[in-house]
Amino acid sequence: MRTQLVTIQTDTYPIDGAFHEPDEGEGGTKAAALYFHGNTMNFYTGGARFLPPVLTQLGIAVLAFNRRGHDILTTRASRAAEGGAFQTTAEAVADNRYAAQWLAARGKGAYANPIVMGHSNGGMLSTRHVADHPNTPALVLLSAGRGSVRQDTSGGTENLFAAGKLDVLTQQAHDMVAAGRGRDLMFMPGWWYVISAESFLDRIVSVPDTIALAPQIKCPVLAIRGDKEDRDRYPAEEFAAACGGPCEVNIVANCDHFYNDREAHVAGIVSAWLAKTLKL
Repeated sequence: MRTQLVTIQTDTYPIDGAFHEPDEGEGGTKAAALYFHGNTMNFYTGGARFLPPVLTQLGIAVLAFNRRGHDILTTRASRAAEGGAFQTTAEAVADNRYAAQWLAARGKGAYANPIVMGHSNGGMLSTRHVADHPNTPALVLLSAGRGSVRQDTSGGTENLFAAGKLDVLTQQAHDMVAAGRGRDLMFMPGWWYVISAESFLDRIVSVPDTIALAPQIKCPVLAIRGDKEDRDRYPAEEFAAACGGPCEVNIVANCDHFYNDREAHVAGIVSAWLAKTLKL
C-alpha cells in the first residue's frame, strides 16, 4: 500500500491522519473507508494500524485520522494542552464530518460514500455518523460502546471511567465549572485517568445512543466483540436486534477490547465480510 500523512482542517486547529491507498499494480481503488479510533487512541494504534494493510489488498483506501480528542493529553504546535481530556461529543461528531469531507474532495463514488469503521467510542460515534449519512455502503462496529447516559453510570466489569465515584465526581465537575474552572483537570479512578470538568459533564450526557440509533441504520453492519469484553458495555447482540438493516455479529474467542494477539484474526473477519458484502 501507499501511505501519506495528511492534515484535515477544522473550525479550530487542524487534525492529522494517514491515508492508505492500494498499490496501483493491485487493480486500483474499488472502495474507500473511514476509520474512527477509540477514546484516547489515535491514527497509528489499534485497528487504525493493523487493518489498512489487509483492506488495501481488497482495493479499499483507508483514511485513519486523529479527532481533536485523541490520546489523553497532548500538545501539537504549541505548549497549549489538547487531547482527549478536553473533548466533547459535538467536536468528535464534527471531526468525523470534516474527515468525510476531506475524503469526498478526492473524487466521486467510493470517496463520496465510504465504508465506516469505528472502534469502541469510535463505534458509538460511527452510529451517529452513519445515521446522518444514509448512503454509507457498510458499517463495521469494532467493540462499539453502548452510548447514551447509561454508558458511564458505572464502570462495568472493567471498572472504567468514574468507577464507583460518579456522583462525587459529577458534583466536583459542576463546582469547578461554576467557579469558572471548566478546563481545569480532575483525576478519575479509572481510565482515562484525567479529564477536564467540562468534558466530564459533556461525556455523561451526550455520547451517541448506539441502540437508539440502530433502527436508523439500513446498510449492512458487522458487529464484533471479544469474548473477554463486558457484553452490556459493548452490546453487539442488542444492536443487531435493533438494527434497521442486516447485521452480522461475530464474538471473537480469546479476545480483549484491543484485540491483542488477535489482530490478524480480526482483520481477516473484517476483510472477508467486506469482500462478501460489497462483492470486492
